[in-house]
Order: sequence, then C-alpha cells, then structure tokens
Amino acid sequence: MPQTLHIEHHFTGSKTVRDIVIGMSDGLTVPFALAAGLSGAIDSTGIIVTAGLAEITAGSIAMGLGGYLAAKSDAEHYLSEKAREESEVVEKPEIEAHEVAEIFESYGLSAEHSAPLVDALRKDPKSWVDFMMKFELGLEKPEPKRAIVSALTIGAAYVAGGLVPLSPYIVLARAGTALIASVVITLITLGIFGYIKGRFTGAVPLRSAFQTVLIGGLAAGFAFLTARAIS
Repeated sequence: MPQTLHIEHHFTGSKTVRDIVIGMSDGLTVPFALAAGLSGAIDSTGIIVTAGLAEITAGSIAMGLGGYLAAKSDAEHYLSEKAREESEVVEKPEIEAHEVAEIFESYGLSAEHSAPLVDALRKDPKSWVDFMMKFELGLEKPEPKRAIVSALTIGAAYVAGGLVPLSPYIVLARAGTALIASVVITLITLGIFGYIKGRFTGAVPLRSAFQTVLIGGLAAGFAFLTARAIS
C-alpha cells in the first residue's frame, strides 16, 4: 500500500507577529487616547491632528528603537552565554557531560541509553555547545539582521495603527464629530486586530478581540474624561 507523505505545518513567524502586535497595539491605543483626550478639551481638529502626528512620529521612533535595543540585547546575551559554554566544555567536560545526561534524563532516557549520546556530543564540541545553548539555557541563535527588522516592523506597525484613530480628525472639521467616528473605526479595528492576533498566537480569537477592544476603549475613555474634567 502506498504511503501518504506526512507534511507538518508549523507557524514560524512568531517573532515578526510579536513585533507587529507590539507596534500595532500601542499605535492603535496611544494616539486614540490622545485624540480622544484632546477632543474633551478643544474643538479644533487641526490642533488634534498636529498633536497626533507628532505623537505617532515620536512613538514609532521610540518603539522602533526599543525593539532594536531589545533584539541587540538578546544577541549580546546569546554570544556571552555561548562563550561561557565554549569555555566550560573545555575546562569542565565532566560536569558538562553530567548536565547533558540530566537533560536526557528529563526526557525519560536512562543513563544507559543516554551514555552513547553524551559520548557522541563530547566528540563534537561545536554540536555540544549548540546542544547546551538550546536545551540547557533555552536560547536560540539570533538572526543576524533581527535588530533592524524588529525596529522597522514595530515602527511601521505603530504608524499604521496610529493613523486609524487619527484619520477622522484629518477629514472632519469638528472634533466632536471626528471623535464619534474615531471611536467607531478604532474599536472595530481593535476588534479585528485582536481576533487576528488570537488566531496567530493560539489564543481564543473572540476573547483576544474582546480584551483588545476593552483595553483600548478604557484608555481612550479615561483620557477623554480627564481632559474634559480639567477643561
């Protein structure tokens, strides 16, 4: 009987999705809250648009820089730990070999069955270090251009998200009218974004959509009420 080729489909873009989620979440929420808050104090959409665009520019740069520094920090941490492991497999081979055996034991292999595997790793220091990095420390080798890609992805997602709540203020003259349109458009976008985020991250999509809408709505509501109370 012919055998059917089994092909597994796994999602491999988790880091990119994480960057988009970080940038889009803040991009939708912060400018939304800012515009709503200003709408409670002034009726000029021109001022709100100017403040909103300034915030989006500053926010995207700050978020992108944060993503860049985080990715660089991960890369530096990986290299530091790798250098330490390379030193230890040379200076403390018996201790490291024992740690390898313990890792195999945690997966249900007895000392008798893991011994040949440990010996094989000891004969290949590079593979030994790579094994320890992944299974002892839980560290994956970072992509060379990860920091730049992360910064650009987060920054672009922030801009895309920030323009959604600000768009009604660009086309409408009165802040009150623009606020209503912004609330409707942004809450719908937050719901769609939360649903899609849930599908990609493995969370319950409807729950993710509800939580995203709730957080964004509360942030904008508190900002609006604060500005209205002050004015």
